[in-house]
Amino acid sequence: MAKILILANNDVGLYNFRKELIEELVKKNEVYISLPYGDLIPKLEELGCNFIDTPISRRGTNPLTDIKLFLNYLSIIKEIKPDVVLTYTIKPNVFGGMASRMSTVPYIANITGLGTAVENGGILQSITLFLYKISLKKANCVFFQNKENRDFITGKIKISNHRLIPGSGVNLEQYSLMDYPSDEVVNFLFIARVMKEKGIDQYLEAAEYIKGKYSNTEFHILGFCEGDYEDSLKELHDIGIIRYHGMQSDVREFYKFSHCTIHPTYYPEGMSNVLLESAACGRPIITTNRSGCREIVDDGVNGYIVEQKNSKDLIKKIESFIKLDYNSKKKMGLEGQKKIEREFDRKIVLKAYINKINEIL
Repeated sequence: MAKILILANNDVGLYNFRKELIEELVKKNEVYISLPYGDLIPKLEELGCNFIDTPISRRGTNPLTDIKLFLNYLSIIKEIKPDVVLTYTIKPNVFGGMASRMSTVPYIANITGLGTAVENGGILQSITLFLYKISLKKANCVFFQNKENRDFITGKIKISNHRLIPGSGVNLEQYSLMDYPSDEVVNFLFIARVMKEKGIDQYLEAAEYIKGKYSNTEFHILGFCEGDYEDSLKELHDIGIIRYHGMQSDVREFYKFSHCTIHPTYYPEGMSNVLLESAACGRPIITTNRSGCREIVDDGVNGYIVEQKNSKDLIKKIESFIKLDYNSKKKMGLEGQKKIEREFDRKIVLKAYINKINEIL
């Protein structure tokens, strides 16, 4: 049996978006996963994975911590002796890629988003690109999730083998078309970490305005609260502007009564899983004009595109949606579901990985 080592930074993303790949790989291979411990690790072990607890400071910039991670990866590769390494997210891509290259082990990287360090420019961008140059140059394949990320990185770094894939794709059995609910009350969903870069300020401003003008609307928020938003969310929840539901393990229960998902992010997305899953369930989407989001929306067909950080534009598009008749809202959702089925089926991603892994093995 071949040995496959997967390097990732958290259990939630690995289980929710790579589960189907892991299920396929464990059929004929010995699969090891290296990442920090989390609540979903037992489920990953149930799939047949061998877990290696590997601490990662996901957003830290301490070079000593990063050197320790690199040395840890070197040690893991030396012990496991994998036939191929798969890496996801920035630090596993960079330091896992370096360790694989130094160990002369084939590896496949997945650029799940450029991250704020690259997005914001300056010295951190230069350092990150330098590290990418070292780590990605000898990769057997680099998967990119959107064209803008691909063009930016390949414009700065010579990568011999790369391919564009439709994000993480969607499991169309898990996220299938749902009946569209009655629109006597129009329910909007925000599903993301509650943080500035995800557009929470614009969502809250829009909710306050729309609720004051259209009494038959509800604005829901799902997600872990980061930063200083807890008090303001509680206050807005108490006075009925929003309904904050906290972190939810299964958002499908909320899709059942929702009419539209709003994702006003300006965070560096690879491909927004929230939008993919929402559209797969037949829900129209309103999101920003940026890579990782605009690819999922045909403006005016299955949703609306708004300018990022622009609350007035967001309010305008929400009003446009509210004013649609019921059948037009429902049709938007159906068009989105067709688009996802056609372009973002997770089987496309699975096939790309299996073909590349088989080619290496």
